[in-house]
Amino acid sequence: MDRVLARGLVPAALVLFLAVLASLAFGAGEVGPARAFGALTTGTDEDARFAVLQLRLPRTLVAVAVGLALGVAGAVLQAAARNPLAEPGLLGVSAGASFAVVVAIAAGASAATLGPWVAVLGAAAGCLLAIGAARLRGTGDDPVRLVLAGAALSGLLGAGTSVVLLLDQRTADEVRFWTVGSVAGRDLGTLAQVGPALAVGLLIALLVARPLSALSLGDATARGLGHRPARARVLAIVAVALLVGGAVAAAGPIAFVGLVVPFLARALVGPDLRRVLAVSLLLGPAVVLVADVASRLLVRPYEMPLGVVTALLGAPVLVAVVRSTRLPSL
Repeated sequence: MDRVLARGLVPAALVLFLAVLASLAFGAGEVGPARAFGALTTGTDEDARFAVLQLRLPRTLVAVAVGLALGVAGAVLQAAARNPLAEPGLLGVSAGASFAVVVAIAAGASAATLGPWVAVLGAAAGCLLAIGAARLRGTGDDPVRLVLAGAALSGLLGAGTSVVLLLDQRTADEVRFWTVGSVAGRDLGTLAQVGPALAVGLLIALLVARPLSALSLGDATARGLGHRPARARVLAIVAVALLVGGAVAAAGPIAFVGLVVPFLARALVGPDLRRVLAVSLLLGPAVVLVADVASRLLVRPYEMPLGVVTALLGAPVLVAVVRSTRLPSL
């Protein structure tokens, strides 16, 4: 392992470890850190043991999976678009997945049994529409144009989702809390349902890392190195659709994780995509877990939606990137 990668992995692993402990120790209920750790070591406190093992542990595992998916998806999407502002929430990818799920439920499907593939198809459609709209005049690499296209698409799909929810009370009742993003109440069944989509998406993302790294030097250079830019971008979109679709199916749309995680990873290990992906595998779960713990503690005894907390964390990062005199090199 090279020194640069180790310099990023060590702090990321430490933050993730502390975030997992905090997720198991803190909650909106009466079981605090002392009782939680006592339940893990002695097991004599049945109430604390139930809270930690049956409620917080599954929620923590789902948050880890969602964070990993969104962090890697953000890094891959930014590399494919050669744009540091490309993020699933900003480009309409998450909105497309959410819209597809809401329409499916309105058509008669059940939120409890709906598989992740509807969200995957919606995410792929959202990604293609945003990138296609930005490239209509041949300027798809312009960060401002891409974000504006994604914002317009997100607004349109969000409005469509709102219309469906207003017209169908059953759908609104089933997805009201899910639409703002949350891992509350999620269990291992949720993880088993979306796990295959996330695993395939992660595998494709890792396989396409090398050609996407070459694309940062330009399409001509990538071809000279033996890669096919068009195929690499198609595979990248497939990976992003699988990862974001699975994450949205599990926890609803959670904004800015795909922007914050690659931004932090590049700050630690530089622009090399393979290093960024390795660090994002740890930073993604850490960011989501920190936000989830904050969502439990900020308005106790109630919970703030996870999507709201990630927006509060991610908005300053977006402003910092936009205000940079020179956008970071990918």
